[in-house]
Formats: sequence, C-alpha cells, structure tokens
Amino acid sequence: MFQLNKAENPVGSVLVIYTGGTLGMVYDYRAGPDKAGQLRPFDFSQVMDRVPEIQRLDFDVSLITLDPIIDSSDMKPAVWVRLAQAIEAHYNEFDSFVILHGTDTMAYTASALSFMLENLGKPVILTGAQLPIGVARTDARENLLTALEIAADRPDGRPAVPEVCIYFNSLLLRGNRAKKRESVHFNAFHSENYPHLAMAGVRIEYNRPFIAPADVSHPFSIHTVIDANVTVLKLFPGITPAVVNAILAIPGLRGLVLETFGSGNAPTDAWLSEALSAAIGRGLVVVNVSQCEGGRVTQGQYQTSSRLQEIGVVSGADMTTEAAITKLMVLLGQFPYPGTVAQQLGTSLRGEMAN
Repeated sequence: MFQLNKAENPVGSVLVIYTGGTLGMVYDYRAGPDKAGQLRPFDFSQVMDRVPEIQRLDFDVSLITLDPIIDSSDMKPAVWVRLAQAIEAHYNEFDSFVILHGTDTMAYTASALSFMLENLGKPVILTGAQLPIGVARTDARENLLTALEIAADRPDGRPAVPEVCIYFNSLLLRGNRAKKRESVHFNAFHSENYPHLAMAGVRIEYNRPFIAPADVSHPFSIHTVIDANVTVLKLFPGITPAVVNAILAIPGLRGLVLETFGSGNAPTDAWLSEALSAAIGRGLVVVNVSQCEGGRVTQGQYQTSSRLQEIGVVSGADMTTEAAITKLMVLLGQFPYPGTVAQQLGTSLRGEMAN
C-alpha cells in the first residue's frame, strides 16, 4: 500500500484501487520523423507528479494497485472477486473507496460490485477517463479529484453517497443504473432510467432523495461465488430457430438475459415460446430486458409479451443489460434453485430496477 496524501488533520480516509485503463496511461514516443506515440501504463504510485492537487485534499488518500493491471476489455468475474475482497480486507480501515477502471466495462463492474457487496455502508466510486492522464487536455484529473472528494464527503459525520457509483464528467450515477454511451466525447456514461445522484459544478450538488441510505442493519459482507454460465440473446427481425436453439443448448447454461423489443415484446412465433418454455422447464432462468435504453419491460401489456409471462420469463422492468447479467451471475452463485434465483431476480436488491 502506498500513501498518496497524509492530511494534517484528516476529515476521513479514502483507499484508491487502481485496476488499469486509459486514466493511468501516458504516451511513449518513439524516435522518428512522425513522432508517433503509443499508450503505455505508468507506475501509478507516481500519480502525484501528474495530479499534485491531491496534496491539497483534507483527507488521507492511500493506493493499492492490482497486479497485474488490466485493460477493461479483459475484465472478468475473478477480478470482481479480487476487488470485493480488497474492499472487505480494508473496510474497517477506510471511510470510502475509489476504483480506477477502464471505461469499456466499468458499468459491468459497478453493477457486479453492487450485488456482491452486502449491507454496504460506505461509498464505492468507480471512475476513469477518456483521455490518458499524460495528455494535456485529459479528463482524468477532474474525474479523479472529484471522485475522491465525493467519496470523502461526510455531511453530519455520515457518508454522502453510501453505495456503488460511477463518477464521470460531472455526474455521479448509481453504478447498476449506468451504461457507457460514448467512446469519443467526455460524457461517456448516462443513466436513462434513474436520476443522477450528484452533479459537480462550482459546488457538488447531491440529489438526496435518490441516494440509497447506508445499510447498517447487518454486518458488511461480500459474495464471492460468481456463476458465469449466463449469456445474452438479443432478438431481431428474422431471428431463426437455429440461432435460438443453439444458444439455449449451450452446455451448462443456467441464466439468459433476453433482450426484447420495446416494452418487452417478442415475436409471436410458436417455436420461440416453445423453445424458451422447454429451457425454463429444464431449469434455465430467463430475464426479459428491453433493447431500448429508456422505458421498461411491462410483460403482458401486449399480446407479444403475454406469452413470455405465461411461460415463466422474469420481467427485468427497467434494468440495464449490464445489471441483469451481473445480477444473474451473483444470484446463481448464491442459490442452487432456479425458483429462488427467479424470485430474487425480479426483486429490486440494490435499487437496480423499479419496484
């Protein structure tokens, strides 16, 4: 562990967990007339050279780095387990946690951690950057500094945002409600179906009615058994029985996220409902989420979704695909019985869906 800042009279303490990603990159320029450069990670313990403003913060900041650091495209459930274990190991030592993460799979990690961290009473904020910290016009500095300030904010001695969040480009979003929408602009994440939790301008303004209260009714614990035997089936006009049957026949498959049209609608072809019904009968848990980023699944509103409800497909309401697939993984790791998983899947556990 490396201490980035030791405040004189600290008002709190934050542990930064660096996983990799664009934020921790610098350009390594090759010799030659084109002066082309290649991005490479730098020793993040030297971040003070890039962001000296950390020394002005009135709280302690410490750093641990995953070994090896990874690109977010290589994120796997095993890394989520390592992150949860790191938070558990230092839970009583720090007031809050900031995870530095690549943007491509950040919404998946934020969603997964929200379900893996039980009775969370402290902020866990993920952030990253669209441009490397070694670039003059980078967004990394603002994202990092504001994520740290929000994590350390304790009005009335209690954490301002005691849940898993994503902070990016002035907005704090509930982690399991966020989706990446941009690869070019700085506003990389949005939350279509749930309001932002805070907006950082001249001051940080919290949207308090939408922030989950700290859960201190039971001791903090983590779930580390993740079952990745899940997949996503996105419906499209002209989808064939061969495609659907091939997916449903995947050996060991236990969970399926069905991405449907509009408010949860699917083709009315008998072969589709029969294939899904047979799979559910074999113990497959199927959850219905909409391909639309806004709105929600309302199974039974139209004839094209009523059959899904009849055969036991779980309505995912307004869950994102990222939340649905990670929730399935965590629940399948917890419960051996499909009926229990389906019941929990249709219940809001961490504010990931409307009741």
